[in-house]
Amino acid sequence: MNALMIKALGFAALLIIATIAVVNSLDMDVFADDMTAITMGGAIAVATITAAVAVKYINQIKTDTSGGELVDENWDGIGEYRNELPSGWAYSFLAVFLWSMWYGLLGYPVYSYSSIGEYNEEVKAYNAKFEETHKNADQATLQEMGESIYLVQCSQCHGTTGDGLSGKAQDFTARMTKEQVLDVINNGQNQLGYPMGMMPPGLLQGAQAEEVAEYVAGGMKGEQPVSFAACSACHGTDGKGNGGMSPSLAGYDLALMSHTLKHGKKGIIGKMPSFSTLITPVQEKALTVYIQSLSN
Repeated sequence: MNALMIKALGFAALLIIATIAVVNSLDMDVFADDMTAITMGGAIAVATITAAVAVKYINQIKTDTSGGELVDENWDGIGEYRNELPSGWAYSFLAVFLWSMWYGLLGYPVYSYSSIGEYNEEVKAYNAKFEETHKNADQATLQEMGESIYLVQCSQCHGTTGDGLSGKAQDFTARMTKEQVLDVINNGQNQLGYPMGMMPPGLLQGAQAEEVAEYVAGGMKGEQPVSFAACSACHGTDGKGNGGMSPSLAGYDLALMSHTLKHGKKGIIGKMPSFSTLITPVQEKALTVYIQSLSN
């Protein structure tokens, strides 16, 4: 190992020890609450060191003369000297690089503190309080809450009135169109993670597929076609999903909303992302109540 690497390793070890010592000397409550002052102090230190180094080398450029061994190659009489990198710059660069690898992969944060982690803990505590406060909310409160959630999280794709923006996303004023039902019958469906698993394609064809699609799209009213028996094995004779085992064809129930919010769903304008980390169980219930009101 050459002298340059030994100096770099020694300097990196010194930086690591200094980092641990500084953090150990701080009151972590103060550290967490006074990040602005610490950040400003670091910024001032970096700016000061940068300015000092810049001034040093600018002055050196003004006064130093070229010297050393010229390389053999030249371009129109212009050649380069075979000089080593300044040792101080080289081992400082290597040391800071090694320290940054340690800090980024192992040392940050030395006390496992981060502003993002603190924010996430605060959100978690607030959500727990929210769930406890609204666990027995009445229907009117849930619908009002669901409308607020819908306008913030859903309306950009589904429209403020839930009409799906002229076919660009799911239209919540009805469960499914005939075209959507036929698409699922022909191509199958396996996006929402229901216990019954994938619906295989091609269970019904031709006139049978058409009559089932019309029946489901029409709100499952009137006489049930005989061919619906191919669907009732999983979705139930009433089409409500067999208690959450498969999607409800009759309407937007809580099980359907929960599965969609958890897994996302491929749509015409792209894939709807999962909202599992953004919406709490009570909010899922509220959103379901509001969307149900759109299709009534």
